[in-house]
Amino acid sequence: MENPGVPLDQKIKVLDGMAKIIGLQQQTRNFLAVLIKQHRIQLLADVVKQFKTELNDRLGFAEAAVSSARALSNEERSKLEQEVSRMSGKSVKASYATDPSLLGGAVVTMGSTVYDGSVRGKLERLKKQMAAE
Repeated sequence: MENPGVPLDQKIKVLDGMAKIIGLQQQTRNFLAVLIKQHRIQLLADVVKQFKTELNDRLGFAEAAVSSARALSNEERSKLEQEVSRMSGKSVKASYATDPSLLGGAVVTMGSTVYDGSVRGKLERLKKQMAAE
């Protein structure tokens, strides 16, 4: 779709074939056709990301990425999501990952905000305090 050597009509035919196979809605097909015609199809991932962000914002959701030293139980995940919801004022959709280098605790990232409750983070803050004295 990004190759300028492929004629536009062939790209649209491929799009229409794919749309039919996967049952794409007409509005989505038309939007993709506009991106192809305007040579902007390479921006599709960015458009989807921004759309998801806008939709979550309008619905009052916030996405959070949670890294913890070990896998969290369902109860721990629920408590953590409740606490992050309380702090942000929004319902939280969280994705989870493990990072053994944290030593313990968790790091929650929401947009550009980072809540560091990890042992590693606490040790780093303590180290800075001791160096400043």
